[in-house]
Amino acid sequence: MFNPFKKFTKDIAIDLGTANTLVYTLDKGIIIDEPSVVAINTKTEQILAVGQEAKQMLGKTPPYIQVTRPLTKGVISDYEVAEKMLKYFIDKAREQDRFSGFFRPRVVIAVPLDVTEVEIKAVEDATLAAGAKEVCIIHEPMAGAIGSRLPIQEPVGNMIVDIGGGNTEIAVISLSGVVTWKSTPVAGDEMNRNIIQYAREVFNIFVGEIQAEQIKIKVGSALEKGEQIEFPMKGRDVVSGLPREIMITDGHIREALERSVQTIVDYVKMTLEVTPPELTADIHERGVLLTGGGALLKGLDRVIAKMAEIPVRIADDPLTAVVRGAGILLEDSVLLKEVSLPSARDGK
Repeated sequence: MFNPFKKFTKDIAIDLGTANTLVYTLDKGIIIDEPSVVAINTKTEQILAVGQEAKQMLGKTPPYIQVTRPLTKGVISDYEVAEKMLKYFIDKAREQDRFSGFFRPRVVIAVPLDVTEVEIKAVEDATLAAGAKEVCIIHEPMAGAIGSRLPIQEPVGNMIVDIGGGNTEIAVISLSGVVTWKSTPVAGDEMNRNIIQYAREVFNIFVGEIQAEQIKIKVGSALEKGEQIEFPMKGRDVVSGLPREIMITDGHIREALERSVQTIVDYVKMTLEVTPPELTADIHERGVLLTGGGALLKGLDRVIAKMAEIPVRIADDPLTAVVRGAGILLEDSVLLKEVSLPSARDGK
């Protein structure tokens, strides 16, 4: 049936990540890519900042300003703050179109594999309260596979390793469904904590979360390279309490991240061990795809390939694979119906 208002409705795809939230619309592509961080004035309960502006406040606020991440391991841990954050991002997306502000959008939103029915309901309720007309929920690895143009509808094994901020998810997909999967909280945030702990234990320096993330991006690697890279590490001396700066190398950070890298490799192996033989043969031939921000850790693909004895490749623009996949589903209602999760609001 022809809907005269359809062209004015801006449907939205959202990758609701622990570290970053990305928003996609059909006509403009990715229009928002900001940290999943909210700053709140606890005296007035007002939202002071969301996204990048809020992240810049981390570790720098007076006691009455709380900077929080409303998502833990990819699911909502603080419902009220998550609802306000989602409303901010949805409103920001609708502001960019002068007609869409009059109409409530349909939202496709990606969540982790190990999400519970209660957590699904929290995501649905928060998204609807934030202004959505309808909510369709899909698993993040499925969205990442669709965004990377894997043939998920065919009877072949597609293995995807999605390394986000809060967790790493490994899934084997065939015939539009997840056949087998594993999930671990060892991911981008845990790697940052590894660097903070290593700095304290080895160099007697307290390092902040943002500094640790910058170091991981600049010199972090999973595999030794020929040329040594140095980078300044700034923090507070554990003993004197005074500011201190030292030069660290990629070797130091590789040592700090070694346990997390090994855990990810172990989970890839465990997933392969419980995968049906026919699909394992496909995966050995077709290889494994890495998505998510963690896929950008230098040399990680080669380490997994060597230790799991299987070809590994990194998706084109792995940071946006999930939201691009969710965006593709905005146009493909048949595939969306196949891969979306049952609504937790329907009741039993």
